[in-house]
Amino acid sequence: MKRFLRWLASFRLRILFRSAFLVLIITVMALVLAVLQGEKQRAWRNYQSVLGKTKEHIVARLRHPSGQLALMNPERRTNDTGVVHPVLLPFSAIDFDDRNKAWNALEMADCLVRYPRHGSLCVGIGNNPWIGGFIYVAGTFGSGPLIAHEIGDRYLDGAHRMLVSVRLRGVHYRWVAPFEALPSRHGTPVEGVNGRFTGYEELEGRDYDKRPTEKEFRGWLWQESHCADARQDNEQDCERKSFFSLRLPVRELIADLLRNRRAPWPPPDLNEIDVEIYLLPPGEDKSRKDALFDSASNDSVRPFSLNDLGEFLQVGESLSIRRGDREEISIRGREGLEEQISPLLTSLIRRLPVVASDDGQDTASTAPIELEDFVTTPLGDYRIILHGDAGRVVNKTLGATATRLAWFVGAVMVVIVLVWLVIEVGMIRRIAQFTRRVRQFSPWREESEFMTFDFSDMEGSDELGILAGRLNWLLARVREDASRERIRAAQEKEQWHAVGHEIMSPLQSLLALHGNPEDSSYRYLIRMQQAIRVLYGSATPSEAFQSSAVALKTLDLDSFFTDIADNASHIDVNDVRYVPRGGPVLVRADEYVLEDVISHLLKNADRHRVPGTPITLMLGLECEIEPGTVSMKVHNIGPPIAAEWLDKIFEYGFSGSTDHGSEGRRGQGLFVAKTYMAKMGGTIRAENEADGVSFYLSLKRADERE
Repeated sequence: MKRFLRWLASFRLRILFRSAFLVLIITVMALVLAVLQGEKQRAWRNYQSVLGKTKEHIVARLRHPSGQLALMNPERRTNDTGVVHPVLLPFSAIDFDDRNKAWNALEMADCLVRYPRHGSLCVGIGNNPWIGGFIYVAGTFGSGPLIAHEIGDRYLDGAHRMLVSVRLRGVHYRWVAPFEALPSRHGTPVEGVNGRFTGYEELEGRDYDKRPTEKEFRGWLWQESHCADARQDNEQDCERKSFFSLRLPVRELIADLLRNRRAPWPPPDLNEIDVEIYLLPPGEDKSRKDALFDSASNDSVRPFSLNDLGEFLQVGESLSIRRGDREEISIRGREGLEEQISPLLTSLIRRLPVVASDDGQDTASTAPIELEDFVTTPLGDYRIILHGDAGRVVNKTLGATATRLAWFVGAVMVVIVLVWLVIEVGMIRRIAQFTRRVRQFSPWREESEFMTFDFSDMEGSDELGILAGRLNWLLARVREDASRERIRAAQEKEQWHAVGHEIMSPLQSLLALHGNPEDSSYRYLIRMQQAIRVLYGSATPSEAFQSSAVALKTLDLDSFFTDIADNASHIDVNDVRYVPRGGPVLVRADEYVLEDVISHLLKNADRHRVPGTPITLMLGLECEIEPGTVSMKVHNIGPPIAAEWLDKIFEYGFSGSTDHGSEGRRGQGLFVAKTYMAKMGGTIRAENEADGVSFYLSLKRADERE
């Protein structure tokens, strides 16, 4: 597992680099999604607000008299023949005798159909049936100076005259109404020309001598004094704008009210009543084609109707207007120009959540919205229901915007990928090649294989090329050093052979002189002979210590530590104290090897203790490191060991001194102690105490029967 982790770690930089680009791509995509989700949330809330404002605008429009007129006349139409149908007015009647009141009522109700040459026309009935069965006609036209009919003239074609036609239920009413000028009252000056239209039932001939007028027919006309075109104000024959208002008595409607006081009003066939009106100039041979104003003109512009409310609606919205349980009209939003929308983006946007409420609950973006309000008219209350398809409007609008911006996001992603590929090919591929080559420097490879590595083919002027060149140079230096090291090791081995050969002979002679085991010199001569045997024939001291063999036997630590304390002065270590336990403490150890270990620890403690303080040796049976072992302690009073050095001091060649070769110190003593303790199955460790440093050793306890 560790080997696999080391192998995986060799790809760390490449994984980090590629992961960085991958995270960058994912971040861009996440940012796009976050922006889309935020825009959808914002669009959802904006749509709710806009839909509410649309509803308020529609309701306000319908509460206006022009809106009420459209509500009460949902089937109002003007066909191609120019026939006008009366509408139900939002007023009980029109004060047709007063120019200002009549004109204001028409303008407010917006029932005027617009015609060329300043022409307009409104035909309607009041919403109060008890005012009478009259049809009100009012409008404007443009003409030159008006010629009035003289009273007593039996012919009506010498003046401007209005021809009016009404058809309903198979009955045809026709009137001709010549214009008659009215003088000012009591000498009051009148601006422009004022007059009236006197109604006669139309005859085939032109002689209306002794023909009675229609008593219920009323008509008035007011012509402005100034020209319609301000640039012609100085001309006498310029075209001027005239306003007229008529009240047409329709006997069929009056009869309905007289027959049945509960007769429905407005009449059910109101939209089937046809009204035509045109104004002829003076002249006997004048026909309809010479009319100054004609309701049958194809250039008319209809007024506001309920269908015009569709302009306020977006795609997917619908407006339903109900009166009671009956739907009067249903209007859907107009389809706009189709934009190019990506199906993939639309599907993605559709799945994005929307928090539609303040409590944080998610609501599906396709949930419909329905707003409701009421408009009161003389005919009753109308229920206005506005349906909003938020899912379609929001998703489609946002999808169109996202599609337009998708090219930009795609270009950013392409640039990121291209940069990735350029760096991957130009740098990462070379790093991978360099890593594969360097990975061949394994500890388990043969030295002959190591010497064959070459990086000369990867040298160059860039960073990696310079690194490869320097590494190739270092390899050459390493090869040279390795060659010199082999020569030095061979020479050192020969030197150890020579030293061992020269020392062994004198030692044999000394042992012959001091061959009594009770002689104190005998112990040290045996230790010297053992040390020579350990080092004899080895290439390096560290290899010699690690390859040495120990002879374990039963050893009494109490008497051993007593001898150590008594004879420490022979190795120039004074004031070593040990308190005997008074009984044997048996362990399994090599006496000479253990003595060598304790000697190294005593010399080390002597170098670092405070002058004049003792070195204490202790046996700790009651503080055993583990069952079946005996612990030993070597303590000195002095400065503590740095925490980071507590383990390193047992490494070969490590010394706390900056000059490792000073005073004969080569960093071998504690290394030898740890090596020998391990060979005897024991342990050694160093700890900082409150007043100094202690070394703790442990050895396996020996059976007393052995």
